[in-house]
Amino acid sequence: MTEPALLDATGVAKSFGAVHALTDAELRVGKGEIVALMGANGAGKSTFVKIITGALKPDTGHVLIHGQQARVGSPAEARRTGLVPVYQEPSLIPDLDVLDNLRLGDTPVAPFVHWVKELGIEDLVLNEMIADLPLATLRIIDLARALASDPDVLLLDEMTAALPTDLVERVLKTVRARANEGMGVIYVSHRFTEISELCDRASVLRDGKTVGDLQIEEGVEERIVELMLGQKIDLGQREIAVNTSTQSGSTRLKVRDLAIGTKVSNVSFDLYSDEVLGVVALEGQGQDELFQALAGFIKPTAGTIAIDGEQKQFSHPADAIASGLTFVPGDRADALLSQRSVRENIALPFSARIKAWGPLKMRHEKERVAHAIDKLQIDTRAQGEVQQLSGGNQQKVTIGRWLATGVETLLLFDPTRGIDVRTKRQIYPLVRELADQGAAVLYYTSELEEIQLACDRAIVIFNGSVVDTIDASEATEQRLMRAAYGLTGNEGAA
Repeated sequence: MTEPALLDATGVAKSFGAVHALTDAELRVGKGEIVALMGANGAGKSTFVKIITGALKPDTGHVLIHGQQARVGSPAEARRTGLVPVYQEPSLIPDLDVLDNLRLGDTPVAPFVHWVKELGIEDLVLNEMIADLPLATLRIIDLARALASDPDVLLLDEMTAALPTDLVERVLKTVRARANEGMGVIYVSHRFTEISELCDRASVLRDGKTVGDLQIEEGVEERIVELMLGQKIDLGQREIAVNTSTQSGSTRLKVRDLAIGTKVSNVSFDLYSDEVLGVVALEGQGQDELFQALAGFIKPTAGTIAIDGEQKQFSHPADAIASGLTFVPGDRADALLSQRSVRENIALPFSARIKAWGPLKMRHEKERVAHAIDKLQIDTRAQGEVQQLSGGNQQKVTIGRWLATGVETLLLFDPTRGIDVRTKRQIYPLVRELADQGAAVLYYTSELEEIQLACDRAIVIFNGSVVDTIDASEATEQRLMRAAYGLTGNEGAA
């Protein structure tokens, strides 16, 4: 009789309103197997992981553990069935010490101490406050807690992203040793080198569906990249004229050797006026921290930022705004006054620029706002509150305000995430128009095809460093994906 898999998930689907995060996902992990769970940004990995570990319930499908239907309603219940996750961010209480965190999770102390040392941390003091420990140590603590519970299946979500090379080697060695003893492992990572070294198979998600299950062997990386890319929605012929002479404008933003904590180690690039410079990176590669530093939310630990040739240091987002840097976050809720109207939201920068008492140029403001609404075909039927608009219309409002009021340097973070193709095709020419009017636009996108649809050039960030700089005409999805996974020797900055 065939021994049942440690974990067998089949036909898993999950929707959030009209968004189908998963449609038909599956994953099988046998005794002693290490299986990579892979997919491009937005493929559904995070939702699938949350379902497997009990943080979400599927709409349809089955998750079997040891051949039995798992009725997992929380991560704590998942742990009791033998499935233990180590998530990408530390799951520790910062205001408690290490020992108190162990008690909260009913983690046995002696096995925990053993695994901490086995993983390369020799000097951990149990009464140290979590808030005082570096991120790499927190990741090791999380993994040691998981191993101390003697799991049947261990799920590692980007476990090594914040670790130095020596600790990465210890983690991979330890995980392989435990798998050799019969533990199953689900390994989520963007690092092909680790997957090739550690994993037995790779299960690939695309658009919420499992599209392949491959044995790890020489040359499999190319096949995995093919599966992750798959067939894309036909966006039609390119309708926007990209600026083919990207260096015709002046250097608006010059970033050199920027480092930010453990996430960003070496980022350098130039951004010109009249240019849209794309940023490509897989999750957790330092792009969030880069944009936050440029917007003044966090301080770099090294390197320089210069605007129009003058070096700048930001202590607050207001400093960045005063220097001409405008940030549009990926979360629309952070950029909008949700209980105000469309017109009030678009007109917001007009009132922010009032420097002295005097009559307001209301006619000019109204004309510019009306122009932006008309150009973007923003739905204004919900006159009362912008929160009543669809996500796509809300995103058009966040960008439309800068079409109305003008901007010098625009930091756009995934502006088309979660919106339909039609709305995207309205946003691309808007971004181009801002650049044609002299703005410099830094444009992070999680959708690779947007580089050729909206940008002049692109930089690719992997593991906190710029590893490739590509003209839009050469920025095929294949090349971008390879670079995003570190499969390139082309390093450099503009």
